[in-house]
Amino acid sequence: MKITLLCALGMSTSLLVERMKKAADSRGIDAEIEAHSVDDIEEQLKDSDVILLGPQIRYKKNELSKKAEAANIPMAVIDMKAYGVTDGEKVLDQALELNN
Repeated sequence: MKITLLCALGMSTSLLVERMKKAADSRGIDAEIEAHSVDDIEEQLKDSDVILLGPQIRYKKNELSKKAEAANIPMAVIDMKAYGVTDGEKVLDQALELNN
């Protein structure tokens, strides 16, 4: 399963990505988790199973959701509280729920 986190530059979510990877490993979940700039959405839609948007770019959700729907990729905005405290477990759960 490939989970892609999109944010303004692809850097602010790096700690969250690492915590999500640890959470996935501890649960025995085979997941590829990456952070990218929102500008890379076209490329990320080619092979992502789930896309999560950083709260700082939630204003782009309507525009990006149309692209994700066309590619049949579920997309949501990361829970702001979970993002703020870099709760890898909670954000991983959010991605898994989207993928079901």
